[in-house]
Amino acid sequence: MIDINFYLITSALLFSIGVAGVLIRRNAIIILMCIELMLNAINLTFVAFSSFLGNINGQIFVFIVMTVAAAEAAVGLAIVIALFRNKESVNIDEINILKW
Repeated sequence: MIDINFYLITSALLFSIGVAGVLIRRNAIIILMCIELMLNAINLTFVAFSSFLGNINGQIFVFIVMTVAAAEAAVGLAIVIALFRNKESVNIDEINILKW
């Protein structure tokens, strides 16, 4: 059986890759994908602790996080499409439509 440390290290690596992607990349679609990667890393941690502790609450919470992630992806992509239609770019630095 695989130890819980393997899952936690894998989750930390996935979360770190997601954070690096959000901080480094300037493409809105890539940033949304990195946010999804971070949410999946958190889900892996929830499932690992749920399995380790023998409690199902973590796995139930994963379904809630997945629902929120799906809604975030739908709304985020709708915003990206609307911004692309206005500015013809998905580069975060070129989008200033929400500024005063």
